[in-house]
Amino acid sequence: MLPITSRLVFGLEQGDLLMNKTKLKYFDKEDILHVAISDEPESGSIEVSPSITAELNEKGELIGIEILNASTFIRDSILESVQAKMLQISSVQSA
Repeated sequence: MLPITSRLVFGLEQGDLLMNKTKLKYFDKEDILHVAISDEPESGSIEVSPSITAELNEKGELIGIEILNASTFIRDSILESVQAKMLQISSVQSA
């Protein structure tokens, strides 16, 4: 695993951030976000897109996700989601 730096992520202390059983790790220098869904060992992976890799256990089940260029990916994803919601609201208000 890559070294963890001491940067704040989303206003929280960086490192393992628990959300239910999901763990998030952000690697500042590399701009990589790792989402661990399970503590099971990784036995394979699938490149979902150039920036996203799905990590799999022995049974082929998803146990983690690695996002490269995470800051840009998350920013763009949030902007896209908010813009779509704003268009929905705008179309409902004008109807």
